[in-house]
Amino acid sequence: MSTLPTRSRRRPARSRVRAVTAALVVTVMGGAAGCSILGGGDADSPSTPAVAATHDRTDERGGTIKALSLGPVLSWDPQRIGARDDAAFAGRTFLRTLTAYQPSTDTRNQARLVGDLATDTGTPNKDLTTWSFTLRDELAWEDGSPVTCEDVKYGISRSFATKVITGGSTDALAVLNVPKLPDGTSVYTGPYVTGQAAAAGAAAYNSAVTCRGMTITFALSAPVSDFNEMVTQAAFAPVKQSTDKAGDGTFAVFSNGPYKLSAPWRASTGGSWVRNPHWKASTDEVRRAFPDRIDYQEGIETQTVAQQIMADGDNSRSAVALGSAPPAIQQHILTVDALKERSVTAGTGLVDYLVPNLKSATFATVEARQALAVATNREAYVTALGGGTSGRPATSLIPEVLPAAHESDPLKAGDGGDAGMAKVLLGKAGLTIPVPIRVAYRSSPVADKAMASLVAGWTEAGFAPTLTPLKDEYFTTIAQPAAASAYDVFWSNWAPAWASASTILPALFDSSINMSSAGPGRDYGYFNDVKINAEMARINTIPDRSEREKAWTALDVRLQTLGAYIGLAERRALYIAGSDVRNLSANEVIGGVVEFADIAVRQ
Repeated sequence: MSTLPTRSRRRPARSRVRAVTAALVVTVMGGAAGCSILGGGDADSPSTPAVAATHDRTDERGGTIKALSLGPVLSWDPQRIGARDDAAFAGRTFLRTLTAYQPSTDTRNQARLVGDLATDTGTPNKDLTTWSFTLRDELAWEDGSPVTCEDVKYGISRSFATKVITGGSTDALAVLNVPKLPDGTSVYTGPYVTGQAAAAGAAAYNSAVTCRGMTITFALSAPVSDFNEMVTQAAFAPVKQSTDKAGDGTFAVFSNGPYKLSAPWRASTGGSWVRNPHWKASTDEVRRAFPDRIDYQEGIETQTVAQQIMADGDNSRSAVALGSAPPAIQQHILTVDALKERSVTAGTGLVDYLVPNLKSATFATVEARQALAVATNREAYVTALGGGTSGRPATSLIPEVLPAAHESDPLKAGDGGDAGMAKVLLGKAGLTIPVPIRVAYRSSPVADKAMASLVAGWTEAGFAPTLTPLKDEYFTTIAQPAAASAYDVFWSNWAPAWASASTILPALFDSSINMSSAGPGRDYGYFNDVKINAEMARINTIPDRSEREKAWTALDVRLQTLGAYIGLAERRALYIAGSDVRNLSANEVIGGVVEFADIAVRQ
């Protein structure tokens, strides 16, 4: 996991913490992706859709699903969950939030936001600084007690206890109207600190988050147009105070969803999820909860999981892999019809990209940056990753399932690159060919191969690249000021925290929230454009979701045109299930993971 440098105090709190949260997500996913891409295949390998064949659908209830994973799950505590795959599983089984995204089988729109614990997607005031949500009737915990507004308020308060509750999103600290101390920390330090010293902080939190009957209202420190999407995160889930184990509750589960743990979770082996008798389907428009039981087993190698399920023996027919099959196995799965019918491929939302260093004399001009973008062969990069089931060429950082996604290629380079056009642009930049460039990237066997695949295209275009593989603390290293003079180009990756480009572009390219004397933050290329910063701030205040995401699309095209970054590939995953599993799909909105909202098993 990478560690970000300390930010300037002038940086707006919302964006500062959002960047940290999203970086955490990326780091976890980056590790998972590394496990699933072992090499082999080509860029146009056949792939299966994110929803399996319709003849495999059923509304039959009952049976046991076996969920097999390498793991490990780091926590089931709502305010501690940081990995997107863990958050997705939790959010479909035992953990509900004020709002949620519909299952991937929703043909209207995978990114359709609906009320979950709340009756709808929330009501903001005119300037988007206050949001209110009204809870549904008949919501219940696994002991039959009601889920209350105060439970939601208490759950969110735990995120402020940063010395006790660690690992999850801290967006609540960033956006709620709770004052900060001079060092940037909150005056409120969570529900575990008592006494006179904590009273002022508690009062500030109680002013920012208020309950009136079944309605919870949030006062924000600045306008947040997509706050109703932010609260889909596990960190905004309710916690019943009497069940809170504080620092000892890493794997404690107290369910308000359709499943509960039948016995305490066993780290490194797993646990079994059985029906929560107090969950009512009438209160839930997201989860169908078809199986009676989910046996979650972790600690099994990804390749072993895939091979066992492919064999479809007695113990595997009702099993589903939670990790992507290795590419060598993927090719076999996709060429055998009986296996292909039991598989699903989906985008993970994790996008690899390159960042030209604007402090480098080489990339001081927009034409030079455009030349590198035009010379980059994304098809070769994807082939080196493992082919079409491991990734797809991507010019944009916005994953294709998000509302702001687009197919624009403003530089007209195509996925294979255009060496001739790149040479023309280098000439316009006033650079003499060959142009030396030093490229830093995070090393792994697959990454070494993928980055090497770009060298030929760059060389043909007139660059003279030197690749520098870095292993330890990669993101920390390239965020240091010294990196600006050591490298001309940086490799990176990113994934959204929820289904909006607001969790991508500002976190990476708003210099006002990234750059400080400590370094560039996640703006590794020192991209600094006050007009772009102002436009990001404006977009964040657009109340209409459709119009807001269109504005993010237009801004992304501007960033590509300016050479702020060069998209490479969106990572993909392929999952396989046994022959008795039905309704197999993968939800690209919540990380391209297996969708447990309506998965079923044949009796």
